[in-house]
Amino acid sequence: MIQIRVNELLKKQKKTKYWFVKNMEGGYQSLSRMMNNETNSIRFDTLEKMCDLFDCEIGEIIVRKKGKKRK
Repeated sequence: MIQIRVNELLKKQKKTKYWFVKNMEGGYQSLSRMMNNETNSIRFDTLEKMCDLFDCEIGEIIVRKKGKKRK
């Protein structure tokens, strides 16, 4: 299963979900789904913006966890 590590990065950098939503300038529902790993896709420009925002590489945002797949 592919996971997006937004919550882990927020915690590591001592930032809030509010900070993330405000700086990503996207819709709250889509960003909330992303934070809760309930999204089915993500755009490259969104990943790039997240990399800039967190000052990190894509591999720090997206990880692949082996195990049970989500339905």
